[in-house]
Amino acid sequence: MANHLLDVLTREGVLVNVSIRFWRAQKKLQAEDLGLDSDDVNKRLISLGHKKLVPREAMAQFALIESRAHALVEGNTFPFLNGLGHYLPNSKLADVTGKLQNLQDEFNRAMDDFLRKYGSLRQQASKEWRETARRLAVDPARLVATIEDAFPPPDRMQRYFTFNVNLFEIKVPERLTQELVTAEQQRIIMAREQAAKEAGEKIAMGVNTFVADCVVTLRQETTKLCEEMLESMKAGKTGIHQKTLNRLLNFMDHFKQLNFAGDQDLNNMLEEFRKEFLTVSAEQYRDNVTDQISLRKGIQQLADTTREMAKQDTQEIVQRFGQMGVRKFNLAA
Repeated sequence: MANHLLDVLTREGVLVNVSIRFWRAQKKLQAEDLGLDSDDVNKRLISLGHKKLVPREAMAQFALIESRAHALVEGNTFPFLNGLGHYLPNSKLADVTGKLQNLQDEFNRAMDDFLRKYGSLRQQASKEWRETARRLAVDPARLVATIEDAFPPPDRMQRYFTFNVNLFEIKVPERLTQELVTAEQQRIIMAREQAAKEAGEKIAMGVNTFVADCVVTLRQETTKLCEEMLESMKAGKTGIHQKTLNRLLNFMDHFKQLNFAGDQDLNNMLEEFRKEFLTVSAEQYRDNVTDQISLRKGIQQLADTTREMAKQDTQEIVQRFGQMGVRKFNLAA
């Protein structure tokens, strides 16, 4: 069963990893950098640690791009086997990789702009640190020298910036069949085959839990959204706002793209809710008190039902998902 699940997962999606690195513009100061004896520094009162080498706003664009990229991945994927990777269903692949490419282009433009300004930025930062050193340090020259040494040379700065997107196929390590000659080589290949076997077993055991967790996650997210909608409708001055209804409509589309496991129960429930409550505008709801009450009850019922669904055993869904792999194997045979 686990092998069939893995076959279907491999066909239905990929693992994505986004690695973003940029110069953090920080230096960890020691007491000696200020011309002080470390034994004389009261750590309860004086904070050294990491200090900004340049103003925070100089690196703010990179931090923003990094957070947006990670939020994009986390919002459209499922964590796979305790962070081994993020599983991205095929239905989301083009959208997510396209947006990541846009963020990568934005990152590269920000990097080019920063590198052009780096020389002047470095000079200005050194000037400001000299003024600060006179107020903070017993030995200002020593502190300034420490700070200036923390700035990479301009011709080496670009290596501190990378934005990489990697896609991987889920695959159990294969048995090594190469014939080796020496006893030492035989021991190596046996060790590698044992490692591959153990890795394959670990992945196979985790696949079942992974698919089940994905089903539960989407059900929990439905509950959370419904609760947030009810709170928003209760707190809002206009009662029912179109943005609130659009959140649920957008979530339904989002769910369809992430529902690689085939949770038909939740899918049918959301479709029925769409037909019953989301074919009219918020303005129309505001004009009819009876319909407003009906909508709130519908959202509450959806929240209550999906909350209970998230507690249920999802093995039937997992088994149906695995049967997709069985059918593919039988057709191929």
